[in-house]
Amino acid sequence: MLSIPINQHLPHTPHLVTSLPGPRAKAIVERDRAVTSPSYTRDYPLVVNRGEGCMVEDVDGNVFLDMTAGIAVTATGHAHPEVVRAIQEQSARLIHMSGTDFYYEPMVELAENLASQAPFVHDTKVFFTNSGAESNEGAIKLARYYTKRSLIIAFLGAFHGRTYGAMSLTGSKTVQRANFGPLVPGVTHIPYGTHASLDYLENNLLTTIIPAHEVAAIVVEPIQGEGGYIVPEDGFLQRIRNICDRYGILMVVDEVQSGMGRTGRLFAIEHWNVTPDIITTAKGIASGMPLGAILARAELMTWPPGSHATTFGGNPVACAAGIVTLKLLESGLMDNATQMGELLQTGLTQLHQQFPRMSLPRGKGLMVAVDLLDEDGNFDSKLRDRIIQEAFYHGLLLLGCGKAAIRFCPPLVINREQIQTTLDILAEILR
Repeated sequence: MLSIPINQHLPHTPHLVTSLPGPRAKAIVERDRAVTSPSYTRDYPLVVNRGEGCMVEDVDGNVFLDMTAGIAVTATGHAHPEVVRAIQEQSARLIHMSGTDFYYEPMVELAENLASQAPFVHDTKVFFTNSGAESNEGAIKLARYYTKRSLIIAFLGAFHGRTYGAMSLTGSKTVQRANFGPLVPGVTHIPYGTHASLDYLENNLLTTIIPAHEVAAIVVEPIQGEGGYIVPEDGFLQRIRNICDRYGILMVVDEVQSGMGRTGRLFAIEHWNVTPDIITTAKGIASGMPLGAILARAELMTWPPGSHATTFGGNPVACAAGIVTLKLLESGLMDNATQMGELLQTGLTQLHQQFPRMSLPRGKGLMVAVDLLDEDGNFDSKLRDRIIQEAFYHGLLLLGCGKAAIRFCPPLVINREQIQTTLDILAEILR
């Protein structure tokens, strides 16, 4: 069978034409191994050539159903024509002119659009970045600058990035921190998602070793991403808001993975009707262009010119993609995330009934995960990894997270047929 020519649309379901990996993919993997950092993590030898919607084609012509979206990045799907058009038109007009030193309309327009949608009671101001890690770095600086306090509370299982400040907040895996110390001081981690954890914070930590009047921020993911797509207990996020209000602490919500429509709301925190002080975001904000943002109540952004800046954050081409992305999210993709997420969870629940070593699903919208368990009900990371590998050889792209979870974070354009294909492939592998 021949591979699909570049000028033709990709099929909407997997289409494998060579054994995996194919010969061109093998050659590129070998070239990569010789010259790129070994710190990269590649779960399987996928060498992508192009993408369209929820599908990607490798260099040998094999077509895969992508349930990863480039780790929750291509929110509007691969190469959405409206996003591509915006990128092409803007790049023909102006590729770069640093927004920290000059003005250009795409940056202002996207900031206006984000500010109008931010879940704050009062006015919003926006600082653009290159990535989620840079957004979290800036949020640390802003919280410390505004409060004139130094301490930060974060959560075990959290992932906020790999630069030093973000890594210091991260509590996901030891490999992400090992041999990189000393880290940024003043960060204390507590368990995520439970009222027992907040009891311990209030009744023990804040009364013994963490002076509440020295805490600048509590940094929390409304749904933990890398930590396992963990949804907190009811009232957990509201209670963090209450603690912050009582002690003058800023509530910083990391929406890098959970934001930009993935859960069916622009920001996941909206599911709990909680108003944070600062939101960090990136990933899906520009459908694959490198862009992130810090959104804050306007009264908090008091840092003066030169105190925080970035060369590439808010790049005009990335902002042009972000403007269109936001419009597409609002014009139906967030609703589709809700509907397809419900369909996915229903199907995964039925699979759990047939294969109890796969847990019941959890999540919101198209941010969904299941755990793989051994016969005694314990987390089974080897089984999880085996299923992810087998899925690749069946034309389905998956990623792990947490201790033994598979995450489902497809482009928000996914349809019913593709959800069913995902479930069918999983059922075949589990059998």
